[in-house]
Amino acid sequence: MHLPFLPPSLTTKKPPPKWDPFTPAFSRLSQSATAHPVQTMVIVALLASTTYIQMLENSLFDRSSWGQSGSKRADLMDGSARVSVGQETGWQWKENTADEVTGAKHVALVSLSFPPQSLATSSPVLPSTSATELESEDPATKVFSVPYDELPGFISSIKVVPAESTEEGATKQYTMQTGRKSSSGNLISRAEDAVRNVWDLIQNADSLDVVIMALGYISMHLSFISLFLQMRRLGSNFWLGATVLISSTFAFLFASIVTHKLGVPINMVLLSEGLPFLVVIIGFEKPIVLTRAVLDAHINLRNKSNVNASIQSAVVAAVQETGFLIVRDYVIEIAILAVGAASGVQGGLRQFCFLAAWILTFDCILLFSFYTAILSVKLEINRIKRHVALRKALEEDGVSHRVAESVAKSNEWPRAGADTDETTSVFGAKVKDSSIRSFKIWMVAGFFLVNLINLFTLPYRDATSTTVLTTGADSMVSEMNVFQAAGKQLEQLLASREALTVTVLQPIVYQLQHASIFPSSVLDAAQGYHPNSAYENAELFTEGPGSKMVDSILRSLNDPVLGKWIIASLIISLAFNGYLFNAARYSLKEPTERSEKTQVVERIVTVNCTCGGKGEARPTTNGTNGEAVKPEEVQSSRTIAECEVLLKAKRAKDLTNAELVELAVRKKIPGYALEKTLGDSTRAVVIRRAMVARDKATIDRTGRLEHSLLPYKDYDYDRVLGACCENVIGYMPLPLGLAGPMTIDGEEFYIPMATTEGVLVASTSRGAKAINMGGGAVTILTGDGMTRGPVVQFPNVRRAGTAKNWIDSEEGTKALQTAFNSTSRFARLKSIKVAIAGTYLYIRFKTTTGDAMGMNMISKGVEAALSAMQQECGFDDMDIISVSGNYCTDKKPAAINWIDGRGKSVVAEAIIPAHVCQSVLKCGVDDIISLNTAKNYIGSAMAGSIGGFNAHAANIVTAVFLATGQDPAQNVESSNCITVMNKTPEGNLSISVSMPSIEVGTVGGGTILEPQGAVLDMLGVRGPHLTNPGDNARRLARIVAAAVLAGELSLNSALAAGHLVQSHMAHNRSQPTTRTNTPAPTPVIEAGSVAKTLTASLDQQRGITR
Repeated sequence: MHLPFLPPSLTTKKPPPKWDPFTPAFSRLSQSATAHPVQTMVIVALLASTTYIQMLENSLFDRSSWGQSGSKRADLMDGSARVSVGQETGWQWKENTADEVTGAKHVALVSLSFPPQSLATSSPVLPSTSATELESEDPATKVFSVPYDELPGFISSIKVVPAESTEEGATKQYTMQTGRKSSSGNLISRAEDAVRNVWDLIQNADSLDVVIMALGYISMHLSFISLFLQMRRLGSNFWLGATVLISSTFAFLFASIVTHKLGVPINMVLLSEGLPFLVVIIGFEKPIVLTRAVLDAHINLRNKSNVNASIQSAVVAAVQETGFLIVRDYVIEIAILAVGAASGVQGGLRQFCFLAAWILTFDCILLFSFYTAILSVKLEINRIKRHVALRKALEEDGVSHRVAESVAKSNEWPRAGADTDETTSVFGAKVKDSSIRSFKIWMVAGFFLVNLINLFTLPYRDATSTTVLTTGADSMVSEMNVFQAAGKQLEQLLASREALTVTVLQPIVYQLQHASIFPSSVLDAAQGYHPNSAYENAELFTEGPGSKMVDSILRSLNDPVLGKWIIASLIISLAFNGYLFNAARYSLKEPTERSEKTQVVERIVTVNCTCGGKGEARPTTNGTNGEAVKPEEVQSSRTIAECEVLLKAKRAKDLTNAELVELAVRKKIPGYALEKTLGDSTRAVVIRRAMVARDKATIDRTGRLEHSLLPYKDYDYDRVLGACCENVIGYMPLPLGLAGPMTIDGEEFYIPMATTEGVLVASTSRGAKAINMGGGAVTILTGDGMTRGPVVQFPNVRRAGTAKNWIDSEEGTKALQTAFNSTSRFARLKSIKVAIAGTYLYIRFKTTTGDAMGMNMISKGVEAALSAMQQECGFDDMDIISVSGNYCTDKKPAAINWIDGRGKSVVAEAIIPAHVCQSVLKCGVDDIISLNTAKNYIGSAMAGSIGGFNAHAANIVTAVFLATGQDPAQNVESSNCITVMNKTPEGNLSISVSMPSIEVGTVGGGTILEPQGAVLDMLGVRGPHLTNPGDNARRLARIVAAAVLAGELSLNSALAAGHLVQSHMAHNRSQPTTRTNTPAPTPVIEAGSVAKTLTASLDQQRGITR
């Protein structure tokens, strides 16, 4: 948060200065809190609960003196009112006029309220005192007039009132419960009392004050809503926002107890009026800024290849980056409040500024300790949840546990692409920070204006007005309607025609208890009143180490509010620890090899085998513990037999590369098992390349593979193994280009395209430009369901027909759906379509698959459904021929995909203004529409095309598929597209593409590879969607359809304008033949000569003489 009244030079982000005294201290504080988050939370919570108990015991608010002794009065005085009567007041009761009535006798009106239901069997026996009992309208309430000097003794004598019980053997007593009369009934009664009290305050207040306070409280609650909305944008729906409010509440508790210990009174009325304005003016931007900085720091650390960057290190980095700005704002705000506390302004503003300064001080400390501790725990929980969810999704899609664990670890939350802009969200709308600063300026100005009006109008106000905020014993603010509460008793006192000052106390409530339950020591603490000596040594941490704290904590369990919160916290803590325990089982790290590489010596190892020869230089290590072996400790040579012994002992990694190649060539190690045998995927690729290069059967063609330009280094083959490819010898790099940017559904995207076809990316970019000038592309999703169509066979057509009718029935569909859905958390069966051909039955299952493309996932579900049908539904004579009967249909042209859809069905549309067609596309609207009809409609129909009513949809689909890790073979059905062009009434071009079978996913398959994952990250659709599974895959399908729309628009316009050949020539697709680029004639070599030459060279290396 930046203060609204500071100049821009102080509100802009700058690196902390060299003289920064804040950041190092708070950085260490945050580091300690995040290193021990649970301990930090427990300590702060204990201190806060102890402080809360101290507040209940000492009644911190608006306390004043008891007379001349100087000791603090008890809680029973809270909310009391003082009225006076005499000749000066015209013998009428008036409030706050004690100084005007001379010679007035000071008395107190004490009301004792007993439970009506208990009076029938137990009558209270009040002690004999000098107090005078007055008449009361309520038989359950006794009212006494007590000389004010004797009030402490009277209160002490009635703390426990004996009861005359009609029950034999029962010894009971009435015990003082509280200094206020509150409803002992249900919540409805308490709510009615609260509403009644608020209504009384509103009636006694000025209209302007009511309006100002209403605006203040509305703005405060809007600040709360804005806090939760912003935290939701940062990834937390509830807990971080709630933590900010809890931290602020703790800061208020700590500030209140400190203010009390320093002897500064706290006026509750002024606090209730000023606190909303303090919340609105200060706001909650500081925790939001710190949270955003933590997320950014975590992303930056991961982008610097520090994959193991912890949440703790991200918190420390964020504090080092933003700590100075946050603490600087705190210091400025506290300084301003300190000036207000030191000023001479009357009316309680000084006390409020003093309390507010301490609130901000503790809020700053808790922000860098308590909040950062909970923030680190919350981010760790989100990391574990995402890790487990992604790993399980990959495993359901058929990826091995090891690869799924690796991919999940590298895609842990938070990721780049999170919403970290500098705008503020209010009810979902983005508001600029400048607007918030302006709003706060007006709030500050209004707050001070109201106080100025109050100050200047003090001389003109009625002396009986209760809206003037004051403090002190002689000017207490009434919180009750005196004449409504004690009107009859005041009339009785007025009858004596004696000058009086009467302090009317809030009613004292009693409860009937057994006499043995509450010893006197406990009653003193629980009744809301303490003798004068109780305040003389009321410090929290005196008289024995921790005795007061332990006593307060134990007593807090009896508190009706705090006790419930403690129980709720224990339940949440138990569930939280159980969750962490279960989550930790899924995220245990496998044992890793030693990270530190030991300095080793490379040397060539001689291999003494039956053929002789020398091996290849390789670092030599001890196979038992991985430590380096000195050159003199290594055998000078190994025979083939010795190498085989090491291989059988599963010590293949101790062999040199030359020895491994020799064993592989001799078929001692299967080529497909190199990764499993060596435990090193990259080394397995090296050995396999050498093995293939030395294969005598293909040496004339593959002899150059080992040293070819096919790359293999710097690639994560562990992700490939068991998931993407087998017998790996390297990787095939493809040029990756970006088309666009393009506006799709109101958002800007760059379209990634991996292709070797020149002009394709440029052409798509031109189409995107034209679409953007028309307002962008609009997409709709009309279907979402992957299909698998197994084929089964029955003994005769009658049984096949019976099975078809059963599947089509509600009973059959429900049974198959139950069995299918039990196999996955994401796959959900939507519909079943059945076709019969003789005794064969073709069943097309259509399901949702979350964010995965889902073929493996749906295949497992189909197997379970068919098994249930065969074993549980009476079709044991059914023979399952194949889980895929080409009725899906996968990777083959099929009308059923074109008609019924498969995967995602998307329609994309754009309106291209006529002048854009002329200026960008270089053709007229009518020309491109005519070409589309002749080429894409009639031409495709003449060719008998199925789903091919387009110019080149497969071009764009394949390029995007290769870039994003999709299955390129599925471009067959994914490229089903019809391009429709029409002329709008305004003369513009309306173009749309309808693609019923786009098969994409953002989980599993090639998406687990880092390059393809980085491209998905660029589109903001990597991995599973955090809140709504399937949204990422659906968004990717919309992007594909919009890209096809751009490609179709550009190519068709180029054909209409006759620019296709010229554009390819301009982009060097064809060059004139010159002497420099024409290769010289190559002499014809006999086919077997190359093989003979390479074989002779290899034999010479091995020492073989033929």
